[in-house]
Amino acid sequence: MLSFAQILISGILTGALYALVGIGLTIIFGVMRVINFAHGELLMVGMYISFFAATLLGLDPYVSLLIVAPALFVIGVLIQRYLINPVLKAPEFNQILVTLGVGLVLTNSAQLLFTADYRQVRTAYSSLTWGGNLAISVPYTVSFLLALAITAALYVFLMRTDLGKAMRATAQDREAARLMGINVERVSMVAFGIGAAAAGAAGTLLMPVYYLFPAVGEPFTLKAFVVVVLGGMGSVIGATFGGLILGAVEAIGSLYASTGYKDAYGFVIFLLILILKPSGLFGRSRV
Repeated sequence: MLSFAQILISGILTGALYALVGIGLTIIFGVMRVINFAHGELLMVGMYISFFAATLLGLDPYVSLLIVAPALFVIGVLIQRYLINPVLKAPEFNQILVTLGVGLVLTNSAQLLFTADYRQVRTAYSSLTWGGNLAISVPYTVSFLLALAITAALYVFLMRTDLGKAMRATAQDREAARLMGINVERVSMVAFGIGAAAAGAAGTLLMPVYYLFPAVGEPFTLKAFVVVVLGGMGSVIGATFGGLILGAVEAIGSLYASTGYKDAYGFVIFLLILILKPSGLFGRSRV
């Protein structure tokens, strides 16, 4: 039971980071109906910015969140404005190719500039022991709490602000939103920027607990898709619970089966959801 509790806590802490990655993807898809296959690579860019902020400027990885999120927002806006926007009316296949191309460029540029070496940021705090035997990672806990705070802030932004309501209206019916006076082009740029910023924030929160290399984003792109499909396409709440469920399933599977198949457990859940409930656990709600 102690091992189960330990691994379950670890899975839930990791799941909050999966949720944040998935929320960025679901905001982009919900507003623009664009499947962003470069989402994990944006996370990788955020990790590199956080890494160099820590090594060159001496900033704590969590403090560098104040730099990473705005930087990724600007990068996301530029990508949407100059690369995604021109193909919005093109067939979906063209949009997929563009985002795949962006991901390849980002990965190979990182490898060219920073080599394929693995990097990691060490923090002064490691773990706490609770109840005598149960060890809880402090970096994982801080990342979990910050991920939940960012998720809550995004939810309040979408539900309470005028811009958030405009994004939800655009997600529900793009043409109707345009007829009501909403600048859907500006809303789309903001949505892509927020999605990229969420990915970058997740990368920053991963930096103290994960290793960094140019292709680190690829598995997180796949995990983001699992989270989004699990929770329901376009649902922020669904993505939150989807991330927590994915983290718990991976952790429990690693305990009772094998850590070598950790990534496979999520894809099994992914396939089951597609077969049994294609709309996801939280239906077809949109952003």
